[in-house]
Amino acid sequence: MADIETVQIAEPTSARSAGRSADATGLRTLLRFYLRRERVALIAWIGGTAALVGFQAVASQNLYDTPAKLAALRETIGGSPAVIALSGPEELLATIGGEAVFEIFGYAAIVLGLMSMFLVGRHTRTDEENGRAELLRSTRVGRDAPVATALALAAVANLAAGVAVAVTATAAGLPLGGSILFGAALAGVGLTFATLTALAAQIFENPRSVYGSITAMLGLAYVLRAVGDVGNGFASWLSPIGWGQRTFPYVDDTWWPLLIPLVASLLTVAVAVAVSEHRDFGAGIFGNRAGRAEASWLLTSTTGLAWRLHRGSTAAWATGVFVLSAAYGSFGDAITDFIEDNPQIAEFLPGGAEDAVDAYLALTLTIAALLSAGYGVNSALRARREETAELAESVVAANTNRLSWFGGHVAMALGGTAIVLAAGALGEGLTYGVTVDDPGQIPRLLAAAAVYVPAVWLIVSVAVACVGSLPRAAAAIAWTYFAYCLVAEILAESFDLPKWTRAASPFRHLPQAPLDAVTASGIVAVTGLAAVALAVGFVGLARRDLG
Repeated sequence: MADIETVQIAEPTSARSAGRSADATGLRTLLRFYLRRERVALIAWIGGTAALVGFQAVASQNLYDTPAKLAALRETIGGSPAVIALSGPEELLATIGGEAVFEIFGYAAIVLGLMSMFLVGRHTRTDEENGRAELLRSTRVGRDAPVATALALAAVANLAAGVAVAVTATAAGLPLGGSILFGAALAGVGLTFATLTALAAQIFENPRSVYGSITAMLGLAYVLRAVGDVGNGFASWLSPIGWGQRTFPYVDDTWWPLLIPLVASLLTVAVAVAVSEHRDFGAGIFGNRAGRAEASWLLTSTTGLAWRLHRGSTAAWATGVFVLSAAYGSFGDAITDFIEDNPQIAEFLPGGAEDAVDAYLALTLTIAALLSAGYGVNSALRARREETAELAESVVAANTNRLSWFGGHVAMALGGTAIVLAAGALGEGLTYGVTVDDPGQIPRLLAAAAVYVPAVWLIVSVAVACVGSLPRAAAAIAWTYFAYCLVAEILAESFDLPKWTRAASPFRHLPQAPLDAVTASGIVAVTGLAAVALAVGFVGLARRDLG
């Protein structure tokens, strides 16, 4: 018996796992728990996506209410590579419903991609890191139940979002068949990124790496779609966003591309399951490297510690924004050719073709600024995450002032946003300068990007103020304000929103460089508001208990 027991104990792990069947015991109970836990967030994600689509559907029908107006739009916008890169394939401009998809699909797809990433990441890698998954698995819950439940939750959420989009678009007056396909295409994009997140959760050992990798994939999907739509279309078929747009809702109503995200999701899940069999609980395939025996001089200060913690995400965001902005810059020269081929458009622009190029550059720099603000908000909220994970206590307990600890994270959030925005301006200036044979575009766009820094810092400062004074609601308030600024700057014109609804966006009070002349009044005012918000955050943190 002793020999038999010894043989059983020594049995290789691979041999035991090779014959192991999936164990998702407790999935239904966990799913009900997850739905209850995420009910508020799900309502916000799904309702926000449906609202975006509804506003765009109504605005498109109001703006292009006659066939002649839609035909004029096709003749002007359809020939602009820059606009196509920003939105989607020109084939969508054949109908009014397709025009709505052209305007809003990319943004709605990114929203659902982020929703899926956070849902799956929070209930897989984050729960493993903070010990919640271990607690759940100590009950009558199967080994595979948490991951399976997270994917089921994401599937339910994306299905609900698809239904909400279909209902909203139909209620706005668009055809029922195209609306159902529109919702299904968006749900397919979200499901694809949900399964990619599940795979990343098996590969990487911490949530930051998971979120960073999926965010990079979202950016890559957007760039591939842009390159494919401007080119021969091949690259679009390598992008989940491209798969959805290639269904051409309200135009051709092509259903078969929906099979691509379905098959891709099944294959990704299969790979994630196989990878999960070769890692330890709480670990990833790519674990954290062993640290040095002695800390470097950077780790002798809270700012150095914050830099160590933020440097990976800063590099990832800067690289992503650089690549996206470089793609935008490569299409800048096409604006001039577009105006020359369509001279009637220049009548609406005081500066003619040159003004059109600067307007395009101002828009793309605003997009880069908003992306850098998203990075900054996430970085500022990391201080709160360290509080709830009880990591801040160990730092503060080591004779470290709490405001110094908080200040390190704030410094990295503010400094990191400037780095990310500068990377975007550098990428755009580099490629645009190459296309027009003018290396001076690099310093010109770097200087223009600096004009947007105060607006980015104000958005980040709102997150800092909430972490210090309203910690429980910090994430909700910070991301809501970020979403408001995003809609106000990118979608307000399409939605035809009243001017007063945009007043709370800091970008509205700054010059649109390089289109507008730069004046100091707005820059000083927005910078002052950011300083006030920062002070509120530090004072609030000083007056409350950590955690």
